[in-house]
Amino acid sequence: MNKAELRRWAKEVRKNLPVEELSQALNRHLARFLQEHRASHILLYSAFGSELDPAGLQGLYPATYYLPRASAYQLEVHPLPCELVKHKYGFWEPAAKTPRVEPDLLDAVLVPGLAFDPWGHRLGYGQGFYDRFLARLAPRTLTVGLVAEALLLPELPHDPWDVPMQFLATEQGVRPVLTAAQ
Repeated sequence: MNKAELRRWAKEVRKNLPVEELSQALNRHLARFLQEHRASHILLYSAFGSELDPAGLQGLYPATYYLPRASAYQLEVHPLPCELVKHKYGFWEPAAKTPRVEPDLLDAVLVPGLAFDPWGHRLGYGQGFYDRFLARLAPRTLTVGLVAEALLLPELPHDPWDVPMQFLATEQGVRPVLTAAQ
């Protein structure tokens, strides 16, 4: 399947998953993982539709949290709490007037995706916002793809500009991605 076909397939699978239950389990695993890595500045995302929701992490793990805002084909980082506005695609994001911080401050970035593979390749929505953002992060910043086990595929097509994750978090735990040598 090509990326467009995979996107349709993944959306269909995801809409039939018990998202709330999976999100709760995922957040418990993420809290332990972030504590082990002493992450204190964490970029969440605002889940919409049938995406796994990392918002519950805030009640499980004390840290400073941030949300991204899409602006001019880039993601900006805004500290929480802040004023939120509804994006044209239906998810909530920080208002343009809210304070911003530099991505170098982040210890961990939680990344949504329609599907992932064991090497950390991500099937996104095709706009490239996260790939451009991830390419700008400091090497010390943990990147964690959030995905239901049902959408962890053996292999995904990827392009040279796609930035793979370092870790994958599912309802079963958090694990490092495979490397080429594995």
